Amino acid sequence: MAAERTRIRLDEYRPRVMSTFVRSRLIDEVYLPLIGDSLAKQLGSTGESKRTDTGGLLLLVSPPGYGKTTLMEYVADRLGLVLVKVNGPALGHAVTSFDPAEAPNATARQEIEKINFALEAGNNTLLHLDDIQHTSPELLQKFIPLCDATRRIEGVWNGQPRTYDLRGKRFAVCMAGNPYTESGSRFRVPDMLANRADVWNLGDVLTGKDAVFALSFIENALTANPVLAPLAGRDRTDLDLLIRLAEGDTTAHADRLTHSYAPAELERILTVLHHLLTARDTVLAVNAAYIASAAQTDTTRTEPPFQLQSSYRTMNKIAQRVQPVMNDTELAALIDDHYTAEAQTLTTGAEANLLKLAELRGTLTPEQALRWTELKAAYVRTQTLGGPDDDPLTRAVATLGLLADRIAAVETAINRAADPRHLIAGGRVRSPAQDR
Repeated sequence: MAAERTRIRLDEYRPRVMSTFVRSRLIDEVYLPLIGDSLAKQLGSTGESKRTDTGGLLLLVSPPGYGKTTLMEYVADRLGLVLVKVNGPALGHAVTSFDPAEAPNATARQEIEKINFALEAGNNTLLHLDDIQHTSPELLQKFIPLCDATRRIEGVWNGQPRTYDLRGKRFAVCMAGNPYTESGSRFRVPDMLANRADVWNLGDVLTGKDAVFALSFIENALTANPVLAPLAGRDRTDLDLLIRLAEGDTTAHADRLTHSYAPAELERILTVLHHLLTARDTVLAVNAAYIASAAQTDTTRTEPPFQLQSSYRTMNKIAQRVQPVMNDTELAALIDDHYTAEAQTLTTGAEANLLKLAELRGTLTPEQALRWTELKAAYVRTQTLGGPDDDPLTRAVATLGLLADRIAAVETAINRAADPRHLIAGGRVRSPAQDR
């Protein structure tokens, strides 16, 4: 038994919840009900409304840093499931088969063996494919029959082909991906698979859940800051009240806290929370701008793509450096330093992204505003005429098209000026001759 446990690396499949995991209101009120409904369709349910038909797929998408994998670790741990995590980048786009013998390298072979192990284990198993934007759509489409009511799938175990019938077994599939990447154009979920999936974006806010989504950034950052870390293990109502106090809510009273806080401790907590609320505004604005920019095609953009990211991970990085003694200027400098450091990886795009960030924060100086206007105009002109590496004939045709658009705009302006309906001055209609 010990030798077999070592051979199949059984201990690797035990869910391991991170010590910094915080079960927030967003998880309780939004994510767990959504995930629970999906898993009920895959695992079955109990009670009078017990489902006898099982199938489906849970598909989680979001920018990096929103805890897709951590959340599934927690769910698998609470449900007592074997969690088989498959690394999408290790598989790569070249892997299209469940046969380990066809894997291009040892790393990919190990990930394929994990998939077959999950199918062989069958009962009480959660198969989690992570970062599927790095995998082949041809590989993903092999899961289509597993997500149907037939619950059958072909695999390979110990070199022999196997057909797995998972009807009536507690087996669930979760896929997670980040479509907001430079390789986003290669992010393809087969239509028939997407049709069977429950798709949820952890980085976007659901209708009517704006406040809970915003609160989750503070809740997830508690363990990152030594001043706030004790709050993670205390009554949640204390945190809600402390946030209201930090926001300056006059209806909130400190004497209603369930925990006894020393005056100095309470002052430090409120100061740090106030700073985090300020930082959260920037994080949320950057997150929204990043998702909106990633959803656009290059041909429809009116400004350079915005690639600075904000997530729970970003909020934690900022939170761990926040000190109670900081003033507003020092906090602004801390936020600037964080995003400036991240922008260094964008090389030539760093300037445009930092100017866009300043615009989002409302801190553009007149010189920066002028430079940002110039960059946007240059970007639109380059997109219209084609880049420096484009075919010269294509650039010439694009230039003629742009010239035609400008002439048409002039013609429209002349026609509008000559229209009597637009030539009213002092209550009298002016003639075109008078205008001339």
